[in-house]
Amino acid sequence: MPTIETLTPQPGRADAAGLRAYDADLLVRCAVDPAQPWWRRTACVEALAGRVPRAGLGELLACVRDTAGSGTVRRALLVLLSDRAELLPWLRHEDRLRETSYGMPQAVLRARAALGDRTAAAGLATLAFSPWQTDRAVGEAGLDALADRYGAEAVLGRLDGGRPEDRAVAVRMRHRGGEDVTGALADPDPQVAHLAQSLLTCPDQVRAYLTGAPTADARLWAAYALQRLTGDVAGTRAVYEALGRPRVEVDGLDEELRRAIVHRYGHTCEKQSDPRWRVEALCTEPPPAPDEEEQLALAVAALSAAGLAPRPPLSCGEANRQGGGTYHVIGYRGDGSEVLISTLGRFAGDHDEDPAARAALEAAGFRWIDAATGSVRVTDLGVYHFGSRQPLDVQTLLFYWQD
Repeated sequence: MPTIETLTPQPGRADAAGLRAYDADLLVRCAVDPAQPWWRRTACVEALAGRVPRAGLGELLACVRDTAGSGTVRRALLVLLSDRAELLPWLRHEDRLRETSYGMPQAVLRARAALGDRTAAAGLATLAFSPWQTDRAVGEAGLDALADRYGAEAVLGRLDGGRPEDRAVAVRMRHRGGEDVTGALADPDPQVAHLAQSLLTCPDQVRAYLTGAPTADARLWAAYALQRLTGDVAGTRAVYEALGRPRVEVDGLDEELRRAIVHRYGHTCEKQSDPRWRVEALCTEPPPAPDEEEQLALAVAALSAAGLAPRPPLSCGEANRQGGGTYHVIGYRGDGSEVLISTLGRFAGDHDEDPAARAALEAAGFRWIDAATGSVRVTDLGVYHFGSRQPLDVQTLLFYWQD
């Protein structure tokens, strides 16, 4: 006869079918027992779906309210008990805003939405606007559940409309109801406008809007959406030219650096980025792609000729033992000295401003990225980098690594 322990021998190895057939009262005993490991307790909670015994309900409710308990178990309990209206006052209490357990604020909002709590709309809108996909999914699902129950207008009535996240909800709700959302291309927040263009599916509708778009940004978003829908780069270029080739000007960013950066990041930049970067990436010619092997061989030869004893180049992923990016590392001298060779062009640099390495590489035709140039921040171009999505400086963009 199996036991809960044999059905859950270690993390990730639970026999879900066996637990679902197990005695529900015994599963409750395990689920609320703080002496049991969190992963076993969580498996027991999940196995109680649809069959919570009345006798154990009080203990389960007490467990989910125990802010000192395992967050993982409590989150699973909020899913299990999402139909228990008696939880709503606790879920709505201001103390829930101070919960620090990982994922608990999101779980609380999910549970409030499941219970039909329209006052959760603002918090759900914030989640739905998150750059993190898991948070966004919780927010969107919660808002959709409320809209299904009460109607979209009742949900929007709980939002003041002044925040970009509130306007994004309105765009989603209108689109969900089959309405035209092209007007939101003129929203002053790039994330809202980006959302609107991502929802458009009718090229003719976009073309009609393009002719009378109220702002330059709206025209750029419309042209961007039209290119996405039709592949018509020529049409996007026509708008770009008619607007005078608009772009985000950055002090200290010359044309060589700009071309390398815009064609590496303009196509994949974050949603808050200015649409000018996206359209510039579509409408301008990219720089010639360097021959990486040839470039690295040239750098090694230059360092060797200068007597710096270079080691074989490593990709940034190899040098950091994980991840990848846009540069190679060449160690030299045997004292920890390194130079970085970008894959985006003839760019080289290091962390120490070594004059010997700089002179050798500049003589070989490389452009040395010094501290002043490297510190130029490329404004309004959001690039993901270790959890952040803010604009980065030239040094980071040319010599980019992400694990």
